[in-house]
Amino acid sequence: MSSHGAFAAAQLDGGAELVEQVKQDPSTAPISDKLRALLAIAASVQVGGRSVTAEDVENARRHGATDIEIHDTVLIAAAFCMYNRYVDGLATWTPTDPAIYAANAERMVEVGYLAILPTLTAG
Repeated sequence: MSSHGAFAAAQLDGGAELVEQVKQDPSTAPISDKLRALLAIAASVQVGGRSVTAEDVENARRHGATDIEIHDTVLIAAAFCMYNRYVDGLATWTPTDPAIYAANAERMVEVGYLAILPTLTAG
């Protein structure tokens, strides 16, 4: 969450404040109704895949979400549930300093996910 939140904050006009508002309460955050509906679907997926209702899907469609966007929302939310359980199950260490995430996010915005690695020389 910290890594992806920092990456979003580095690219959004509302920055970290907007990301925090969405994390605290997406129902009152200054985001589009479409995004709000997709985040509601993602929250349902977090509870369990069968928690997504026909009403959730219809609400997203009513606010302009395409079937592809709904599909991707479910896929991404489900994948991150699995990733988080995997990382938590391994007791993986993650940084606690938000500045580390912010610096990494700025780098990703500038050069993408594939950072240029230094050339290794023999000897």
